[in-house]
Order: sequence, then structure tokens, then C-alpha cells
Amino acid sequence: MRPIEWLDDRVRFIDQTQLPENEEFVETDDPSVIAGAIRELSIRGAPLIGIAAAYGVALAAVRTTKTGSPLQSHLLGTITHLASTRPTAVNLFWALGRMRRIIDSLSIESPGRLRKALVEEALAIHKEDEEMGERIGGFGADLFPNAATVLTHCNTGMLATGGKGTALAAIITAWERKTLKHVYIDETRPLFQGARLTAWELKKVGVPHTLVSDSTAGFLMQQGKISTVIVGADRIAANGDVANKVGTYGLAVLARYHQIPFYVAAPSSSIDFELLDGKAIPLEQRDPDELVICGGKRIAPEGTEVYSPAFDVTPNSLVTAIVTEQGVAAPPYQVSLCAVRQTHREGVNL
Repeated sequence: MRPIEWLDDRVRFIDQTQLPENEEFVETDDPSVIAGAIRELSIRGAPLIGIAAAYGVALAAVRTTKTGSPLQSHLLGTITHLASTRPTAVNLFWALGRMRRIIDSLSIESPGRLRKALVEEALAIHKEDEEMGERIGGFGADLFPNAATVLTHCNTGMLATGGKGTALAAIITAWERKTLKHVYIDETRPLFQGARLTAWELKKVGVPHTLVSDSTAGFLMQQGKISTVIVGADRIAANGDVANKVGTYGLAVLARYHQIPFYVAAPSSSIDFELLDGKAIPLEQRDPDELVICGGKRIAPEGTEVYSPAFDVTPNSLVTAIVTEQGVAAPPYQVSLCAVRQTHREGVNL
């Protein structure tokens, strides 16, 4: 199953808000539907958001009859719309930057050629991410001890990427190599991406797993039940500070206290080389109702003040290593990530 795919002049994607009860797919030729799906988390996961945004631009190119300057203006408007959906995942802006480069480089006098090039670039972004996931999985699995018991947070598998995943790719690869014993999954409040999505994915591939509440992670470490922690990333600053699903920072602190390695797995497209450190990463604030309403039932009194960031920032000093498709980056990250940048394919700044 592919969470998103290009079907000639349409995009088909799974609505992740319906999982795990229902596997519902949406088909559309409307880029605004893609934008809405990203905003509402029907499409989520930093790499997958980037792929979906690229497909959204390709849809805008294919479905419009505009030519010349109106076509270019229409496409740039679509990019602006898609860029406004979620602020933290840098893959969104990286993918849109690549699409913008195609628009800027091709003559607006050749709309047919421009449309073809944009579709090809979106497909290339998808294929590259799929290939990166395979490599990340291999490099990440190399870091696990034999009979590893791994803790992970949120969702970092095929539902979040164009292929096998990032952190979950390492977990699945280790299982295939018979070096993984068990996986513990944080439920990942308030939207339960661990419970709804990661457990669903691991069940499909037959990896043994146990779901725990977010607050149980430290006790598991104290009991000696965790050998490794591995998570994904929505944006990594040039110094190795990591923005990921809220709760990640707490796991990193707990892992350091218990002397457990804490790994981050992400494609190079998740690294924002323009940001010197994590203080500059924009952090999305979520709808308060996501925290105070659960399963359609209010769990906090009306009027309760809510603080609900979607992400937190883990300082580089707590990160044992960052796994990318190009290998494992170790501290000092200003040096190791600089080597990653040399072969990183960038778009233009939006």
C-alpha cells in the first residue's frame, strides 16, 4: 500500500485521520484538497507532506488551461497556498522550492513543457524519498544492538514518507535482519499517531510491539527494558537541534539520564541549513480542542486554558547521532551535517 500516488492527472492518498478503523482513500485533481489534507493531518509526516505538496503543484499545472504569465502566476499562487498549511516541517518548503525552481527555469511561453517538467519533478521527489528511506533503514539498523528493544515516538513509517519510512524503516530493517527483539510505541498524545498509525503499520509487517502511554517511557527505561530510542524529525537545524513531535525532548532527557542512545532518523531534506540552531524553528500550535476533546467527549472543563504545541525542540547535546540517507552524522553536527549538505539537492528559497 502506498499512502500517496500519482495517477496520470490525479492524486490518490489515504486519509490518515480514519485509521486504524477504516482504510479510506481520496482521489482528487484539486490542489486545494491536497492543501486541506495537509492542514487537517489527513496527509502528515514531514517527508510525505513534501511529496504531497509537490503533487499539488503538479495538479495545478495539469488542470489549468492558462498559458504564459497567467499560468506562472497561478502556479506561484498554488505554492503560496501550500506553503501556508504547516510551518514546522521543512520538507514542505524544500519540495515547493524544487517545484519553484522548475517554474523559474522554464520559459512561460512553453506551458506544455512546463507542465510535463513539474509532473516529472514531483515524481522524482517521491522516488528519491522512497530510496532514501531504504538507505536510512539500513544505516539506522546498523546502530541497534543484537536483540534490541526499541522505543519510538509518533509515526515515522510508510504513512509519513514516500517509502519504508525513517525511524520505523530502521526498526523494520532490524526485524528483517533478526536483530530486533521488541518495539515499544508511545501513544503520542494528543492525536495518538503512535497508537493509531505506528501500531497499525507494525501489525501489518508482523513486528512485535507494545503500546504504552507517553508517561510510561521513563519507567520502561528505569526497568532496563529499552536498549535504544529512535525518532524522526520534522526539521533539523544546522547545529543538529531537532524539532519533532512534542514529547521528543522529554524522551531525550530520559534517555540521557538512563544512558540509552537517542537517535534521530531523517532524510537530508529535513535539515534546514539556513537555521543556525533550534531556537529559530517555527513551532506549530494546534487547535485546543485536540487536547480537551477525546473521542468526541470533553475531558476538561469548558474555558480551560490550553497550551498545545505540535512539536518541541531537542538540543543537539542530547542527540547521540542523526541518521540520514547519506550515513550517520555524529557530533559535532556543525561539521558532520555540513558534509551532508554538500550532496543535498536544494530548491530555491520561498
